[in-house]
Amino acid sequence: MKEFNQPISGNDLARFSGPNTYMRLPQATSLDGLDVAVLGVPMDIGTSWRSGTRFGPKQIRAESAMIRPYNMTTGGAPFDHLNVADIGDLAINTFNLPESLRIIEESYDAILSQNVVPVAMGGDHSITLPILRAIARKHGPVALIHLDAHADVNDEMFGEKETHGTVFRRAHEEGLLVDDKVYQIGLRGTGYGPNDLKEPQGWGFQHFLASELWNRSLHNMGAEIRRDIGPRPVYISYDIDSLDPAFAPGTGTPEIGGLTSMQALELIRAFKGINLVGFDLVEVSPPYDPSGNTALVAANLIYEMLCILPGQGPERTAEA
Repeated sequence: MKEFNQPISGNDLARFSGPNTYMRLPQATSLDGLDVAVLGVPMDIGTSWRSGTRFGPKQIRAESAMIRPYNMTTGGAPFDHLNVADIGDLAINTFNLPESLRIIEESYDAILSQNVVPVAMGGDHSITLPILRAIARKHGPVALIHLDAHADVNDEMFGEKETHGTVFRRAHEEGLLVDDKVYQIGLRGTGYGPNDLKEPQGWGFQHFLASELWNRSLHNMGAEIRRDIGPRPVYISYDIDSLDPAFAPGTGTPEIGGLTSMQALELIRAFKGINLVGFDLVEVSPPYDPSGNTALVAANLIYEMLCILPGQGPERTAEA
């Protein structure tokens, strides 16, 4: 019988001690035998406003120590069905954004060549473009569930084509996405003009503005997206600024009027059954949240996404 890695129990070793890995899982130096690899991408040189996301992976790991392996609401138990380990941080070049993006892409090629599902802790949102390039080489163009306050479809920023605000325009141009299966959820704030959203809608992107989701359960919307995607491979890119700053103040480009942490939970849980081939959680900037709450939310959302990965046993259906 195959044995799976388990987080260290808080009854065996106090949660304020032990390894600084995600959920205190084993740290792996090899991909052999893994189903899922959790990794950090400690980078903020692609951001345009507040820096600090280079500290995101370390803080998310620290706050994840409180999470236990069994999901009391859904019955999810990812570590009973999938072999998961933390493979550490990618050694990006903190002085060179193009070089860092190359390192990320090549690292993902290596992970995906072993049929391991990658889970990235950012880092700013520019990390998602090289990830999608590698994902598309492995799986072909994918459906995308993108939770964010911003559509990240700028053509350029200060003359640069690859930044945290240009990711999904480049992904569209490069044919990495199934454009009519792109769902951008939580968009809000201010922009430069109406074409900021009209143009990507013309590509086929589907937009769900935060103001349309206020005071609503998101379970049914999530279920509709799941049915619309069907069996095709899907990638989730979760920008923590999709949440209102009341729930996640520690981020680089906060916008008021966002989603609640409760909506985030019910939305992720509603995606159970999608063919999820990888995901990331980005833009956690610990210097702007000394309480650690933003990283705590991020750590829990990563756990919730682990609970919906394929290859697990049956779970309870929960409205959250």
